[in-house]
This record gives sequence, C-alpha cells and structure tokens, in this order.
Amino acid sequence: MGNYWRQVLNWDNFYELLWQAGKLFLFLLFLVCGYRILFIGLMYTYWGSSTEGVDIVTALFYGLRLSMKSMGLLTAISFLVGCIGYLYRPYKGTQFLQITGCIWIALLTLLFFARIPYYEQFHSGFNQLIFNTFKDDTYALFMSLIEEFQLPVRLLGVGIAGFFICRIFLWWQNWGHIWRLPHMSKANYTICLRVVFICLLYQAILWIRFGGSLSYVGDIDWENAGVTKDQLLNEAILDDVQALYRSYEMDSRLESSTGLAFEPEQIQHYAEALSGKKLNSNNLDDYLKHHAVGLREKPPQHVFLIVSESYANWPLLSKYENLHIADGVKEIINRSDSDYLGSMLPNGMSTISGVMGILTGFADANLYLTHLPEAYREAYPTAIAVNMKKLGYETCFWYAGPNSWERIHDFALAQGFDKFYGRGDYGETEGNVWGCDDEYLYNAVLDGSKNDKMSFNLVLNVSNHSPFTVDLEKAGFDKELVRNALPEEMKNDEDLLKKLGHFWYADKQLAHFVSKAREIYPDSIFIIVGDHADRLNIDKTPNRYERYAIPLIVSGVGIDKNSLPERAAGSHINITATLMELIAPKGFEYYALGESLTRGNVIGINYGFWITPDDIGITEIGPQPYRFNVNAQEEPDMKKINETVEMIRSISWWRSKYGNQLVEKKG
Repeated sequence: MGNYWRQVLNWDNFYELLWQAGKLFLFLLFLVCGYRILFIGLMYTYWGSSTEGVDIVTALFYGLRLSMKSMGLLTAISFLVGCIGYLYRPYKGTQFLQITGCIWIALLTLLFFARIPYYEQFHSGFNQLIFNTFKDDTYALFMSLIEEFQLPVRLLGVGIAGFFICRIFLWWQNWGHIWRLPHMSKANYTICLRVVFICLLYQAILWIRFGGSLSYVGDIDWENAGVTKDQLLNEAILDDVQALYRSYEMDSRLESSTGLAFEPEQIQHYAEALSGKKLNSNNLDDYLKHHAVGLREKPPQHVFLIVSESYANWPLLSKYENLHIADGVKEIINRSDSDYLGSMLPNGMSTISGVMGILTGFADANLYLTHLPEAYREAYPTAIAVNMKKLGYETCFWYAGPNSWERIHDFALAQGFDKFYGRGDYGETEGNVWGCDDEYLYNAVLDGSKNDKMSFNLVLNVSNHSPFTVDLEKAGFDKELVRNALPEEMKNDEDLLKKLGHFWYADKQLAHFVSKAREIYPDSIFIIVGDHADRLNIDKTPNRYERYAIPLIVSGVGIDKNSLPERAAGSHINITATLMELIAPKGFEYYALGESLTRGNVIGINYGFWITPDDIGITEIGPQPYRFNVNAQEEPDMKKINETVEMIRSISWWRSKYGNQLVEKKG
C-alpha cells in the first residue's frame, strides 16, 4: 500500500498524465482544423460569388477559436478517464487517456464523413432535424442512407481513415520527452515552481474554455460565430461537436417551448390585435371565428388538396424554363380556370412540419404536434378536416407511405379525417422505402373517389424524395434535354440530373392526375402546394427566395385569374381559410388562425422566415430582407412583420398546448 501511494503522489507520474492530455488536445485540435480546411475545399462549389480569401481566413480563425472549446471538452473528459486509470494504477492513466483519444478520433472522422452529404441535402451543418430521426421511420432512413448515400462505402472509408489517424496519434503520444519541473535543492523553490505551474495551467484552461479569451467578454459560441458573409463558411466555423451541440440546444428549445410561455392576458391581447375583434372573451376560439364572403352558391362536389413532396417554386420561374421539369404544373397555371401565388412559405423545413400546418392551421411554435397528447383528445376547430366536414364533405387522407410514419394515421384521424389510406392499401406498387411511386397513389385516389358523396381528399406524395428510385427512362424523362439546359460545370453531374428527373416525374404525374380528375369529376377544385423547398437548387448558393419559396396553385370550377390577389403572401396555415372562402356559401362559419389569401393577406410566416409579395426575410434576427420583386417600391414594415410573427406563433402555441380557455395555466 505504501508503494502504491508513493506512485500516486509522485509528481512526475502526474506530470506525465498532464503532458499526454496536452498532446491529445493539440492532436484533436489539429485534426478538426484539418477537417475544416478539407470541408471548405471539397465544398468549394457552395461558396458565394463574392467570397474572398479573407473570408476563408476569417472562418478558419474563428473555427480555430471555437474548436479550442470543443477539443478542450473532449480532452477534459479523456483526462478525467485517465485520472480514474491513474488512481487504479498510476502507470495505467496514460493508457486510458490514449484509448479515449482513439474513440474521439473515430467519432470525429465519422462525423466528418457524414457532414458532407448532410450539407448537400440541407445546406447546413448538423441541426435539430437529426433529432427527428428518432421520431421518424428509422428503417426508411437507414435504407435511404444505404441506397442514396452509400453508407457501407462511407463507413469503410471512416474505418480506414480512422485506423491510420489513430496510428499517427499513438506515435504522437509516445514521441518526445516530457519537460519536467527541475528539482531544487530547497523545498521552497520547488513549491514556488509548482504554484507558478498551476497558475499558468489555470490560465491556459481559461484561454481554451473561452476560445482564445480569458473571460466571457471575448467568448465565442455557436450563436455568434457566423461572422462571414458566406453561408458555407459560417457553417464550416462550427466543428461537428459544436454543430451537434447546436442541434441539441435547438431541439431542447423546441421540446420545452422556451420563450413561448405567455400569460393569458397577453394571448388575449394578441388575439384581439390579430383578429381586429374587441370581444372581451376568455374563449380564444371566439377570435378565430370567421364567416365566408360566399363566392359561389354551393361547394364543388370534390376537392383535391395535393401536397407535393419537395415541390419548390423556383422551377416555375422563367429563368429556369429551359429545364422543362415543371411543364405540367405550368400548363395548369396557364389555364383560365387557375390562379397561382409564388410568394408562399412552408410551415417548416420538413414534410411533417408542413403537413401539421395544413392539418391544424397552426404555425410551427416549438411543439411537435404528432407527439403532443392534447392533439389526440379532440380535433382543433381550426383543423382543415373539421371545417370541410361541416360543409358536408367526407374527408380522406391519401398518403403514399406507411401509416406508421410520424404517427400520421392516428393524428389525421384525431384531427377530423374520416378515412386514412397508406401504401398498404394500394396493393402491389413500385417505390422506395418512403412510399409508392406517385402514379400508384394518384390512381388509388381516382378509384377511391368514384361515388356520389362529396369528398375532400388530401393527397401527400413521396416520389420526389431520396432515395431517388423511379425508373426515369421508362417514365420518359429526356435527360439530355435537361443536361443541355444546365450550366457547363453541371452538365456531367449525374446525381443532379437524377434529382431533376424526379422533380420532373412528380410534376408529370401530378399534372396527369389533375387532367384525369377533371374528366371524371368536372365539378372539382384542385389546390396544389409544396410541402417544403430547401432540398434542391441549380444554384449552389441560391438566394433566399429561390431556396425557401413554394408555390400555391388553385384550379377548377369557379376559379379564375382573380381568385388570388396579386398583393398576397402566405404559408401553409393560410390554406384552410383560403379554401373556405373559395368554396363555402355566404355566411358559412369556420375557424382559422391564418387569414384567407383571397382577402389579400400580405404576410406569410413560418418557423423562422417571413414573406411579403416583395421581400423574404428572417424573423427576429439575421441579414436584411431579400427583395425578389424588382418592381417593389415600399420597404417592408419590419415592426408590423415582427409583431405579426409573434402574435401568430404565440396563439398557435397556446391553442395547441392549453386549449381555448384564456385562464392561468399551471405546469
């Protein structure tokens, strides 16, 4: 026992552990900075047109500072593990530290290999969407990783790279001799040197903790690190540890509804301001009540609301007309009985967020509605199916994928749908792990609507979703036509051509369905909207409008070119009210939070953006709005916009979570 304690209390042994920890920190820091440089280099096609060398240097400098914190944390964990080993056997401490170091290297290498396809898909480093994986169809996600992103090959690459890097790391740890504090003849000198050493070590720890600063004044974190004008470089500043931490923080805020806990008096004030009603009522639903103007004598026999996977607005713009991937929907738009609005935003960055906005009429407000118990107790009065049933429609949800996805089957029925159909209801079909190809879905909808009942059909397709497995040649896709329309540097990008081909396929099948449905059910109206954008662009650095905007098309009996005012903008939460005003008789009572676009609503909002007929911007913080209407004269009223965003999201949060009574809530 005496020999054990002599080894434990031996400063030389402890210095050795500190020395190894310091070398581990430097190695990890060098590794992650190397990965950052490699990422920026490999993703050069995503640089902004105005990106300069000074921007890259700035990103590398801020990335170095931020990574000091990340790698400092990993080193601290390794050091603590080493201390445990040190207490077990003093000579085992460095071995434990080296083992954890190899683990960090393997994880950092894995994350680096994953970051590239993640950025290509989402134009972002790791964000809160990764937490949706645990709520999504994990099997489908796994198969997507294998089929589209070559998971086995990437894992093999991770294994090979990790093995060689770990060998270099172990050589590095065993190389060089430790600098030891000199032994003085007098004990007081030795004590003084050790005190100085401890003080310097403390300062070094502070310097690492605050990313190159000695206090919070100069601290840097993921929220203030985006200092360049280039989106890719701002994401590169965050190493993967910081990006995962950002993901965790954002998901935690969503789960806890941080910043959206309001007093009932405040919600009532917002409801009065938004609705223009001074009711002095504690029932929130009183402020959400509307009466239709009545544009027709009776509703149409059938209503088809098509929510099309990843159907962005940019392919409908004239600058991309030579691609010919959206000709089908363009033909629908050009009809005299159709109208189109291009200033629309999705409710969120994922399909489920968009669907929730349409189904419930509530904006994304930090609540995951399909997992919220309150959403299953009774249908919200703003739910689109509830309002359509009041008009006499049988409400049907047609989904190309499995019933289990995001609990969509249970949620749709809980929110007023009479029937739900998933992939298992369509017989033998072709498709991928997310669902059947669009043609099978649309054929099922056509067959299922052949009765005398008035029907409302919400159709959610999936073909334009990775892994992209449609047989495009069999479907008639002219790849060479599209190739010739691409910029020279993209003509040989087969992956891009495949994605554009799937957009073309979704567009073709949608237009074919509308054409057939018109023939079979002439007394029908069609609403077409994308579930989200931000997955595919020709431009690697698209402007904000081309990246996020989705189209809204209304077509059919009773529709004309004046159905949607030119000075209108909206999002998914405006669809219910718009539909009610288009089909409901005069005086019909319905409930909606979003205003009808037929009334010229000029602000659309979602989880983080707003849009008007002229501009699109980021809520609360961010760069200046992007003006997509070059003929616009007036500047956006930012005060009004931010107030509207705050009111809509706050009311959405309260009504979703607490119900219609504006009384004090506990817990």
